[in-house]
Parts: sequence; structure tokens; C-alpha cells
Amino acid sequence: MESSKTLTFFTPKASLGNGAILVDAGISAGFPSPADDFRETRISLDDELIQNKDATFFAKVKGQSMIDAGLDDNDLLVIDRSIEPANNKIAVCFLDGEFTVKRLRVEKNEVWLQPENPNYPIINITEENDFVIWGIVTNVIKKV
Repeated sequence: MESSKTLTFFTPKASLGNGAILVDAGISAGFPSPADDFRETRISLDDELIQNKDATFFAKVKGQSMIDAGLDDNDLLVIDRSIEPANNKIAVCFLDGEFTVKRLRVEKNEVWLQPENPNYPIINITEENDFVIWGIVTNVIKKV
């Protein structure tokens, strides 16, 4: 299991602005489209990424155990504690005194925490573990 430095938590702050400008033209990854084809509106990332503000937190990923799921070191996770945990969801869990982020594998009465990196072991949750599913990852924000 990774160290307790796997996640650094943040809470959303109240937004004071009207959001950033959204260029609603579809950004081409091939040939550019004429600039006058877009219309300008405002968008708030809080409105786009957060469904339940009272139950949403942010955390930064520390480590490499979820890189094949697209979660890289220092990515910012959006975590919603109001979403019901389910098989195949990516969850932030509190396990034996440490926070970790893994994919949930639930079959019958058994739960596993599945890393998305073959260099890390699958964790089988037993009755001996101090285990809580803390929240479900809904989005990831990356720097480029």
C-alpha cells in the first residue's frame, strides 16, 4: 500500500466570479476553423464539475498506482461523497489509517481495491481492515 501522503485534500471555495469565457465552437485537433464561427458565453467549472457542493472535495494524487486510469501524480481529483459506491467506480478510501485512491471491485460479499498499474498489488478488504469508502472520484483536472 502507498504511504499516507497519497492524497492532499482541499474543499471548494465559493465562487466570486461569473466564470471564464467558453468558446463554443468545438476546438479542432485537425484543421483550424474560422475564428468568427464561435459564440461567446460564460462557464463556471464549479457548475460543470460539482453536483453536490456540500459533499464535494478536491484532492491531489500522490503516487503512480492509478496511472493506467489516467490519474497521474499531482492531478487534482474531484470527489463526491454523496455518490453511492459501486463496482468499477474509482474511489477514495480510508484503509488502515491511510487514504488511497483505487478502482472498486465488488463481487458477492467481497471487496478489492484494484490499482491501475501492474507494479502495485490488488488489495483484498477483510474484516480485519479498518476500511471506509470515503468518496467517489467524478473528475480529474490535469496540468499540461
